[in-house]
Amino acid sequence: MTLGYYSPHITASEFMMTAQEVRLCGLLLQEHFGDVVEKVGTHLIRRGVLTLRALAHETKLPLDLVKKSLCVLMQHGMCAFGAGRRGPAGPVEYHIICEHILHMNRYPRYIYTAKSLYGDTGELIVEEILQRGQMTMSSTVKTVADRLTHNMPALFAPEGQSMDYSEVVSAFSRLVETHFLQRCPPMASAGSSSSGAVNAPLPAVTQPTKPEDHPECYKLPYITGQGKRRRSSEDGEAEQRATKKAKTDNSERGGEGIYWQVTFQRFHLHFRDQAIISAVSCKLDQTSSEIVRTMLRMSEVKMPAHAAFTQALSANEIFRALPSSYNIARPILDQYLTLLVDDPMEFVGRTGDSGGGMYVVNLHPALANLARATLESVVQERFGSRSARIFRLLLRKRHLEQKQVEDFAMVPAKDMLYTLLSENLVELQEIPKTPDYAPSRTFYLYTVNQLPTFRLLLQHCFKTVGNLIERRLYETKENKQVTLYT
Repeated sequence: MTLGYYSPHITASEFMMTAQEVRLCGLLLQEHFGDVVEKVGTHLIRRGVLTLRALAHETKLPLDLVKKSLCVLMQHGMCAFGAGRRGPAGPVEYHIICEHILHMNRYPRYIYTAKSLYGDTGELIVEEILQRGQMTMSSTVKTVADRLTHNMPALFAPEGQSMDYSEVVSAFSRLVETHFLQRCPPMASAGSSSSGAVNAPLPAVTQPTKPEDHPECYKLPYITGQGKRRRSSEDGEAEQRATKKAKTDNSERGGEGIYWQVTFQRFHLHFRDQAIISAVSCKLDQTSSEIVRTMLRMSEVKMPAHAAFTQALSANEIFRALPSSYNIARPILDQYLTLLVDDPMEFVGRTGDSGGGMYVVNLHPALANLARATLESVVQERFGSRSARIFRLLLRKRHLEQKQVEDFAMVPAKDMLYTLLSENLVELQEIPKTPDYAPSRTFYLYTVNQLPTFRLLLQHCFKTVGNLIERRLYETKENKQVTLYT
């Protein structure tokens, strides 16, 4: 198992979480791993960094249970450890990675995405690795092949029908090539580090955020002897097990000791791309969205995760990469690209004229526009179309007095402004004419501070998800009791 270190120089802001995030993390840990892991994880979230013995003492749990809980969390990449405040000679300290805990809420979406892209085999591969945190390639291939063979309908897979390991290996390879799976980063063992320089500090966090951080992050091991997995029968189970063991031993050559994990960031980038494509389709048409999809696909594994725009592509490159089923002529493509560049949503930008024009997808402006549209829709759903009109007006004009809002929106805005103000969706900014802040000589301007408003909406989402989980647990408990009594 590959574990992760953390840097001892962690600021307090990295551990600052809202009450709703802590609550949701606890519910997710309890749902997936049980009460003991939830107690250990929640305590680490609240305390930040603790040694093993301090954690056992404060949680009043047996030391053995705390060790097992930390192993579970580290196996799933939700906990890291490193040199403590006393340096390498002191006890190791542990801290929680809350972001990875919150990823559990998206596990079904990750699995569904793998199914839509790579079929049932890709779905089972991602599901197995998510359930176990990290697995070797040979173990994953064997487990998925067993499940596929077991789930084959008898009508389509009569006795003796085999499941080819190469199909699973091919799906695994495609997931790695598109960066949905990556190797767990290697690290030096404790023995090798202690036998070297005694005063050498433990390494910092080794979890790669970019492929170039770990050169072999997406390098597949060479696996020999890719055999087949046969359906088990009652008459020949012993012979089947012996055959399976021989084939498994062959398939594990080359991949032993190399663990793989799901690249959550890559899935999130895919979700981002799909949101942009869907927005272009709704704003313009299907052909425009297919052009944007092609541009995103050509750059998806070639650009940094936080890039502001995709790689510059010429019109000729885009034309050659478009699906032939669309039958888009080159003059039509030029017209669509011009339409996308001139659109006020700024999904596509032009960076040069070489090769018939160089085009990029503006990721950051596109995401900002999508986030703002989401915020506007929330205001409209909760407070009505008039409040949404006022909210959009403040987003566009930045700062307005109440009288100006009423003149531009052409509605009486006093009550609606106060409602939005009480919900923290709108802020009131005071600009005094004189240092005494006299009300008669002060401008009162309404404005929307987008970033805090987005965070407020996100906290509402955390609260809603937590309420749904608690309600489901309550209903399950109640129905179970009713079933026992009846």
